[in-house]
Amino acid sequence: AAAAASSRAGPAMAWRGAPRLAARLLLPPRCPAGRRGIASCIDPSAGLTEEQKEFQKVALDFAAKEMAPHMAEWDEKEIFPVETMRKAAQLGFGGIYVKPDVGGSGLSRLDTSIIFEALSTGCTSTTAYMSIHNMCVWMIDTFGNEEQRHRFCPSLCSMEKFASYCLTEPGSGSDAASLLTSAQRKGDTYILNGSKAFISGGGDTDVYVVMCRTGGPGPKGISCLVLEKGTPGLSFGKKEKKVGWNSQPTRAVIFEDCVVPVGNRLGAEGQGFSIAMKGLNGGRINIASCSLGAAHASVLLAQEHLTVRKQFGEPLANNQYLQFRLAEMATRLVAARLMVRNAARALQEGREDAAVLCSMAKLFATDECFAICNQALQMHGGYGYLKDYAVQQFVRDIRVHQILEGTNEVMRMIVARNLLQG
Repeated sequence: AAAAASSRAGPAMAWRGAPRLAARLLLPPRCPAGRRGIASCIDPSAGLTEEQKEFQKVALDFAAKEMAPHMAEWDEKEIFPVETMRKAAQLGFGGIYVKPDVGGSGLSRLDTSIIFEALSTGCTSTTAYMSIHNMCVWMIDTFGNEEQRHRFCPSLCSMEKFASYCLTEPGSGSDAASLLTSAQRKGDTYILNGSKAFISGGGDTDVYVVMCRTGGPGPKGISCLVLEKGTPGLSFGKKEKKVGWNSQPTRAVIFEDCVVPVGNRLGAEGQGFSIAMKGLNGGRINIASCSLGAAHASVLLAQEHLTVRKQFGEPLANNQYLQFRLAEMATRLVAARLMVRNAARALQEGREDAAVLCSMAKLFATDECFAICNQALQMHGGYGYLKDYAVQQFVRDIRVHQILEGTNEVMRMIVARNLLQG
């Protein structure tokens, strides 16, 4: 990346200073937290088991070596880095919390959070897509029958094939239970009609987990079908132009008399909304974890900039106001990380309060981590607004995390409802 940056302006320069940052992310598994510039107070390995530290290191190494050097180019040229993700799948990151008998890694929700946080330090956009892919594979693994699990999951876990989650529609975002995409049963098939909006990977992916209406209005009329690319009647809208998340394509997915075998239905008729919501509980932890990675990298970028940048004859790091702001950023990062990991444990344990804790963690982490990234950009001054500097890409990529997997307004509704019902 450094050689490319010296020969031309452009994407490679977005990680100006990145070789130092990447090196600081490459922590040996048992090194003191302060080595390579990561202060112990924000050390992401604090409190982890030795095994968790090992796969965290694998993920951090992969992020620094295989993702960070290409992050800006993927963003600028809107490249969907298929081969890089397949390399990640070889490390077990294609089906992290999927059962091993169908190619998954069989890890816990906390393990998954640790991995996605680490990967996101290298490219938040790409990691966020991988988190959606993992959610789709988990849904098939968990709610599919044995034939479905063995038919779909192995090629998804290896990322030979990629998956998309299809819930949101042009007329139903937060009000997911009002979706209109319909599947009418005819013998051993469903005839699927309707459209989905804002689908990550849409058009480039191979498997679509689709929530559709097979019954009456409301959540109990919704079922879940798995649709494969190439199905007659399946088409896609234009590739959306987005503020961030540019390393993953986003398109509308359109169904026009698509014939889907009944054997592609996950669970029973009417179970789709429950499947969708259970998937989203984990999805909220995943996307919050991606926010943690972006915020962690942004704190390191800000720390670096304050140390090397001079104003009024001395380093910015000597300015007490900026010291206080950096301290606040670090404190918010650690608080968000603890909340996300607590929710991940609750979800893994199947606790009654897991869903609301996932909502709280998603709300808090995505809001706080965006604020951290935005403050890091501010600390860079005018440089932070240049695409030569990575911090602006973290800001752009992380902003959507406050919207998807349930808007943060909906997260507040879920928490309030839980409190008031008691």
